[in-house]
Amino acid sequence: MAWGDERQDIHIHSQGEVEKWVHSTCNLCSIGCGCDIAVKEGHIVGVKGKKDDSINLGRLDPKAQYQWEPNNHEDRLLHPLIRNKEGNLEKASWEEAMNYIVKKAKEVMKEKGGDGAAIYSTGQGFLEDYYTIAKIGRAGLGTHLLDANTRLCTATTEWCLLQSFGADGVPASFEDLDEAETIMLFGHNPAETGTVFFDRIMERKKKTGKPYLIVADPRETLTAKEADLHLQLKPATNAALLNGLIREIISEGWLDEEFIEKNTVQFNEMKESVEPWSLERAGNEAAIPVPTLRLAAEKLGRTESLVSTTLQGAFQSSDATSACVAINNLHLMRGLIGKPGSGPLHMAGQPSSSGNRTVGGVGTYPGNRNPENPEHLREVAELWNVEESMLAVGPEKGIIKQIELMEKEKIGFFWNIHTNPLVSLPNLPRAKKALEKTFVVVQDPFLTETTEVADVVLPPAMWGEKEGTMENADRTINVLRKAVEPPPNVKSDLDILIDFSRRMELQDKDGNPLVGYSTPEEAFEEWKKVSEGRPSDMSGMTYEKLEKENGIRWPATQSKPEGTVRLYENHHFPTEPEYCQSYGKDMVTGRPKTEKEFEQLNADGKAIFHPTRHLGAPEKPRKDFPFWLNTGRLLWHWHTRTKTARSPELNEKAPEAYVTIHEDDASFLDISEGELVQVFSPRGSIKVPARIGTEVNQGEVFIPFHYGNWEENQAANQLTIDVVDPLSHQPIFKQASCRVEKITE
Repeated sequence: MAWGDERQDIHIHSQGEVEKWVHSTCNLCSIGCGCDIAVKEGHIVGVKGKKDDSINLGRLDPKAQYQWEPNNHEDRLLHPLIRNKEGNLEKASWEEAMNYIVKKAKEVMKEKGGDGAAIYSTGQGFLEDYYTIAKIGRAGLGTHLLDANTRLCTATTEWCLLQSFGADGVPASFEDLDEAETIMLFGHNPAETGTVFFDRIMERKKKTGKPYLIVADPRETLTAKEADLHLQLKPATNAALLNGLIREIISEGWLDEEFIEKNTVQFNEMKESVEPWSLERAGNEAAIPVPTLRLAAEKLGRTESLVSTTLQGAFQSSDATSACVAINNLHLMRGLIGKPGSGPLHMAGQPSSSGNRTVGGVGTYPGNRNPENPEHLREVAELWNVEESMLAVGPEKGIIKQIELMEKEKIGFFWNIHTNPLVSLPNLPRAKKALEKTFVVVQDPFLTETTEVADVVLPPAMWGEKEGTMENADRTINVLRKAVEPPPNVKSDLDILIDFSRRMELQDKDGNPLVGYSTPEEAFEEWKKVSEGRPSDMSGMTYEKLEKENGIRWPATQSKPEGTVRLYENHHFPTEPEYCQSYGKDMVTGRPKTEKEFEQLNADGKAIFHPTRHLGAPEKPRKDFPFWLNTGRLLWHWHTRTKTARSPELNEKAPEAYVTIHEDDASFLDISEGELVQVFSPRGSIKVPARIGTEVNQGEVFIPFHYGNWEENQAANQLTIDVVDPLSHQPIFKQASCRVEKITE
């Protein structure tokens, strides 16, 4: 049954009738809303929601309605650029640019080896691009340094799933939102970051009174205002809060003991770890009244069905993986997983960040394979027909570690694809200095803050100008058809990657081109063979089926091509040592566990409880920096505004950064609404106008992170720390110390 009434959001700018509509999916957030692209005279002129797509029923996020406008923007790059001896970027031919890139790549590999090169991509690309990056990077260049801006966004999703269930892949789906008695949104503000997702919850709630909605967030966000219960916790206390709730649920006996006995291991170890966390202690740590916590524990402990979501508020905080594993623990001890209306739904931020993990374009190996398992590496080597010795062994090295390697001059070639790290990375002054020491290729449709340090800039095709597939947050694979040709002299990402591979003369064992395909569909067909038999099996999918069905969730095998709504319905988990994607990591230090240590768990198809420690923030407010700094997203912009700033309608809604400060703090500092203030942290300072209210608690401030150097020093990440979660290596953007000063002439 459809979750709501059909409607059709549409935005077209065209004189006369649209010539054709082309099947696609939104290219912004991870909800994966179906849409059709309007085409006239070879140009994209609009977009409309697809009414028969169950994900969105015709609805589109406000950003999605304007996402086509940047395609036609006058700022688009229409030819490659090379930095000349005077330090300026000047026009070049593709031949000149690619030859230069290949020359530098070969020089670096000869001097530094394969790990002298790194590829840093995006969560807004296509699965076929990511798969090609994996193949070129692993089997061609021999580098272990593949990462993406998903590291900054949702890397913790991957690691909490690996720890608890043995493989990546969110257990619940969006359909479970339609049946859940209770939904807990933990550090997730979908009213601004995924409006169609939030509509789905609220439309049902207005009609039926369900679900009971719990929101955990230190800010009174638009989402929190709609909650039945808002847990307005103090920053850096996610794990403490969850440990207290779990202990209370255990002490009240609200457990599915049969499920625990039959389908899990290490329950007693987890139980022992939360024993010190009484509601009184948790309430004191998180600054939440005990009666409020008791109510939350009762709702979570007695509900018949529960979906829990997480996003950056959980992932970019201290104890990130511990907190998300605690949510998995909660579902396991209540047996609320693998059945309708129940399961953890750890979100992705971008439309294909999970797809990048699935096919190995980041630190993972294709098809949820384990880089510590020699048999898995042999499988990949055989599938790609390459020497096993080409494939790097061991855990991934994320972008923050790569910055450190650049500082030590161990990376000499950095290929940056469709992302803008000199706005999005934490501790920007450090990141900029590191990139300036490295040969940098930037592949982006526009000049950005990062192209300021680029040696070569390549202009790629944009959404609607190329074909491929994307994976949304609940494992749904969608195909996006090509609506128009890219501008003359502009190439698709896949074509650029294939061209690079062939110019580098990358070959398999038989002397054939390493990348043997030339079209997206051919790449997808090869990937299907690589995925077969693995958790993310897509062997039953085809482009034709994906378009006809408006997406299919993996696994979709040849025997079950319709796909899988939710994982673990048979209560079997991929934790066999010979099959699992990871042997896991130590929950405190992040040290990778050995195969022997994993075998000693005796999981063998059972889910794994883990103790969850509360360690707190690595940087806290102090005398000279007395405020907590929090950063995050806005409704009107996406990431670093490379595209959304080029939509007049979106940019006028939120043209500049600001700092939100509590009215009592503003009064004490004699700061007025809209007044320009300077915000300092131990790493730098920015100047932004003040917004005053009660959205944040006293002693806390909030700054949106979308804004960079265009706004003259308004980048929030001038202030943030570059400490990472020990397991996911995701930076802790949400907690740093700062002070706010009134600017006086």
